[in-house]
Amino acid sequence: MKILFVCTGNTCRSAMAECITRHLIVERKIPDIEVSSAGTSAWADASASDGAILVGLEHQIQISNHRARPLTRELVDDADLVLAMGPHHLERIEAMGGEGKAHLLTAYASHGAVSTEVNDPFGGDLDVYRLTLVELERELQQVLDRVITERRTAAS
Repeated sequence: MKILFVCTGNTCRSAMAECITRHLIVERKIPDIEVSSAGTSAWADASASDGAILVGLEHQIQISNHRARPLTRELVDDADLVLAMGPHHLERIEAMGGEGKAHLLTAYASHGAVSTEVNDPFGGDLDVYRLTLVELERELQQVLDRVITERRTAAS
């Protein structure tokens, strides 16, 4: 399964989501899931923001190697699941052919019970980045729980 995370610049939220999920996949020993990220207005090869890198280090999550990439139709086509940080990202993904496999991250994690945008830490201090990281960790645990459950259901 290929999961693509999408935000605006691909230097904060989606970059953090990709790296956190990669960390959780290893920690939880979940096989056959690949994760990546992109931004609707990303500058190709931009590094993750300093705040994202620093709070990642606080949680033993490696983000410093991340390089941003713009969202493309090919990335959307290649993904099995596309998770957007906000409604405007979701609209862009769907316009690129992602309808049916694209969801707001919080809506997917909560099975539709919650549909809020993930807090954007861009321009904020480290405490704002810390809050976003904690929010993402919580949501991504639920995303992985759902993916595992749906795999079991499909296999039976």
